[in-house]
Amino acid sequence: MEALPIITFDPTVMGGKACIRGQRVTVGTVVDLWVAGPSADWILAAYSYLEQENFDQSLAYAAWRLEEREVPLFLP
Repeated sequence: MEALPIITFDPTVMGGKACIRGQRVTVGTVVDLWVAGPSADWILAAYSYLEQENFDQSLAYAAWRLEEREVPLFLP
């Protein structure tokens, strides 16, 4: 996976969830908003302290976490 320097984890911030660096905005919040229908432009206007790169890295992180892998549990 490529480095996502904007996505941070701190157990003392938002329960340790993946957050936008320096913000109390979780990746989940950004992705949930986007899935609900608003455009990236609308989200960035509503959260004026976020930038396009914040949005892009949030989606990249979510996609990486959802990547499916098949792992054999046993060999025949």
